[in-house]
Amino acid sequence: MALEFPGQQTLIAALDAAVVLGDAPAVTDALRSSLCSMIRQQDVRLPECVFNPIEDHYARRELYTSAQYGYSVVAMTWGPGQGTRIHDHSGLWCVEGVWHGRLEITQYELAEQRDDHYRFNPVGTIEAGIGSAGSLIPPHEYHTIRNPSDSAVAVSLHVYQRTMVRCGVYSPDDSIAGGPWQRRGERLLGTDQAA
Repeated sequence: MALEFPGQQTLIAALDAAVVLGDAPAVTDALRSSLCSMIRQQDVRLPECVFNPIEDHYARRELYTSAQYGYSVVAMTWGPGQGTRIHDHSGLWCVEGVWHGRLEITQYELAEQRDDHYRFNPVGTIEAGIGSAGSLIPPHEYHTIRNPSDSAVAVSLHVYQRTMVRCGVYSPDDSIAGGPWQRRGERLLGTDQAA
């Protein structure tokens, strides 16, 4: 269930205007620009619940899904030290903006694949602060996200091409020589309650 918040219509109008551009690079460029501007100008205020972490995992809270264009908006809350393993977005483009705190994001490129085993090369890590945004366009979608703070909460806003119900998650696997190798598994994604 989507949450209401001040500036929601401003956010939706900006996202709609970007999504109608059509091709993924144009859409994600426009979305990045819009998110950065809205975060910095503080015209949009996210619901208070998105600033409340969940102790045992990062929180995913749905803010909006467009019935007309299909994209979805999810706020993620990262408690101190919380993060992800290497994962993909199952072929969907995404734009991610840091709303509160700082996040460490590492991008990976696929070096080799053997069946359900993958080998990645890290291609860069950034520590992103409030008002910064990045995009992932397949096949360049492999990454990790982590809150590097041991005391502060971080919040990011994610705009997905459509509702993301699953993603690929990669776990170290020593069963193949010449690694390090990762085995791809599927993770079903849900959303957390607005507590």
